Amino acid sequence: MASNFHIAVDHVVGRLHIRLDGDFDGTSAFELIHMLDRYGRKATEIIIDTSGLKRVFPFGRDTFRNNLHHITGGTGELIVRGKHKKRFSLHGQSTICNPR
Repeated sequence: MASNFHIAVDHVVGRLHIRLDGDFDGTSAFELIHMLDRYGRKATEIIIDTSGLKRVFPFGRDTFRNNLHHITGGTGELIVRGKHKKRFSLHGQSTICNPR
């Protein structure tokens, strides 16, 4: 994991808000996937804010995209926001419905 990477989680009933800070690499991607798997199980809305990221490495982006099927979250939406949202989303969309 990048030494300056950090995940902040705000979990309220039905909603999970995740803020990413620092550099996003492959290990950071696995940490995010683990966080989504752990806290997103009952969420109807998951928001990932990428505004705090300095750099998104291609391997981190690809690792995140390729492991979305591991998320066992609810049937709601996964929404990516912030300046790096296009790098995280699939097919250029900021909302990924039913990310499994």
